[in-house]
Amino acid sequence: MARTKKKKPYEIGELDQYLFGQGTHYDLYKKMGSHLVTDGKKKGTYFAVWAPNAKSVSVVGDFNNWDRDKNPMVREDPLGIYTCFIQGVEADMIYKYCIETKTGDLLYKADPFANYAEMRPGTASKVHDISNLKWSDSAWMEGRATWNMDESPISIYEAHIGSWRQHPGEEDGRFYNYREFAVEAVKYMKEMGYTHIELIGIAEHPFDGSWGYQVTGYFAPTSRYGTPEDFAYMINYFHRNKIGVILDWVPAHFPRDAHGLADFDGTAVYEYADPRKGEHPDWGTKIFDYGKSEVKNFLISNALFWMEHFHVDGLRVDAVASMLYLDYGKQDGQWVANKYGGNQNLEAIEFFKHLNSVVLGRNPGALMIAEESTAWPKVTGKPEDDGLGFSLKWNMGWMHDFLEYMKLDPYFRKEHHNQMTFAMTYAYSEKYILVLSHDEVVHLKCSMLNKMPGLGFDKYANLKVGYAFMMGHPGKKLLFMGQDFAQLREWSEARELDWYLLEEPEHQYLQAFTRDLLKLYRKNKAMYEQDTEGYGFEWVNANDGYRSIFSFIRHSKHNKKNLLFVCNFTPMEWTDYRVGVPRKKQYKLILNSDDKQYGGKGEERPQIYKAVKQECDGRPYSFAYKLPPYGVAVFEF
Repeated sequence: MARTKKKKPYEIGELDQYLFGQGTHYDLYKKMGSHLVTDGKKKGTYFAVWAPNAKSVSVVGDFNNWDRDKNPMVREDPLGIYTCFIQGVEADMIYKYCIETKTGDLLYKADPFANYAEMRPGTASKVHDISNLKWSDSAWMEGRATWNMDESPISIYEAHIGSWRQHPGEEDGRFYNYREFAVEAVKYMKEMGYTHIELIGIAEHPFDGSWGYQVTGYFAPTSRYGTPEDFAYMINYFHRNKIGVILDWVPAHFPRDAHGLADFDGTAVYEYADPRKGEHPDWGTKIFDYGKSEVKNFLISNALFWMEHFHVDGLRVDAVASMLYLDYGKQDGQWVANKYGGNQNLEAIEFFKHLNSVVLGRNPGALMIAEESTAWPKVTGKPEDDGLGFSLKWNMGWMHDFLEYMKLDPYFRKEHHNQMTFAMTYAYSEKYILVLSHDEVVHLKCSMLNKMPGLGFDKYANLKVGYAFMMGHPGKKLLFMGQDFAQLREWSEARELDWYLLEEPEHQYLQAFTRDLLKLYRKNKAMYEQDTEGYGFEWVNANDGYRSIFSFIRHSKHNKKNLLFVCNFTPMEWTDYRVGVPRKKQYKLILNSDDKQYGGKGEERPQIYKAVKQECDGRPYSFAYKLPPYGVAVFEF
């Protein structure tokens, strides 16, 4: 009887095969892909790729003149993982897998588990050792493990590195690299008062215009901005400056690019085989097969890779609705019902429960955020209670209603008053983030400023009162870059933000107002510590539609330093606006949009308002305040 050769620690063994087949090899990325190793006295690279239906696989690259006969791989059953060790292959050498299909075709594929890739338009993978990244963020990581998301402020700055800033006059390498971006973005975010950054387009992708939402290298930080070490430096730098890092993550679909995951070995390996389940007609992309253990393992291992190996604090999961619904974006005849005849993807539901249980169970204090645009129940509910297990959900309903209201001429807002109050009817059904993301300022939707009605002063004033309402409303917050200083043009990935606008007073005023809103939000517990509890928010007057004024209170847990918001959404001035309050005490004006520093008249106003026994808004006490056009006033009591 032949003896089985003992596996070396870096090689794929029986346990690796078993766990991968079960979908529970959570550290799979440590074994698959390319890894620099020493085999006895030989130094080289160990390669492992899953291609279950291939006829043969070999490694090709500059080191063997792309000759597929030089370095054939050995098939490891039962799963069809191909492996080989190649002596002399060193760090940053480029390679692909040459896959011979059962029909004899040759496919040249990038490594699905590669940690580094060629700069586009190149599509090859690079051998790279990421086992010795340098970290000095232990204080942050220890704090994260005990962090209570529900009772903490979260104000997210959504950013795209390539179009945040660019080096002037440079055709190639015009992007800020990871290190440059870290230093400059931290400086800006600390000045503005954000708590987290959410980065678009980090996983390797071939086309700039996809913004990173069509991924070909799930385990590789894009080479556009530097090396994996540079990427780690950026994360570490944010953490050292007490800023959390969230990445956009795309488990919903992948592109058809010849070097990517599509038809990986000539068959549907990563996608559903039936095109009615495995293709997005509108997007021209492939859909992952969530019923296949190895595919689920690939994705869960990838989520853990970013969180555990690169210390990322959260993943914003893109296009969740497209995963949950079998008929998403499809016409009759283009989709297949589940076994009960419904349109829910039962396999994707199970995947989310597994994913979130494992990722959050292994990484307390981390965030899993769902971009889910429907009324699917319990997105942030616990898996054991039939929830999907996410930490937070983007509040797309609030965003839609808010923007539709803000676009209206103020004269017509009285007819649509409920669009600003409706979100409170479901505000506690999930744990929400209020978002004004990149999706709202592209494809002819206009910049935030140009969505606003009117001209000149009116546009800026509308945006200020809108942002104030957003900051006061229950839910965590997200703003896309440029929105905080009133970017005029729509966002484009091909150019930097229009920073020159900050030379103009109107943009300075709006930036200053947004900055002070963000700092007000972080400084006052009433703004965030009861976001998920009904007694953290109280309408004072939700029905003043005729005047288009909203007033509400944010309560702190101990009912101290509560905040009263009054927001006027018309250009009308109210010289004696009376607001009802719950107690006969003093109300301190702590934010006034009419201050000179925000471009207002700078009119002298009392800093302290004393409530008197005069019923108003159904409350026994009240005080009067001169409410300016599009005025925002925040009082502490």
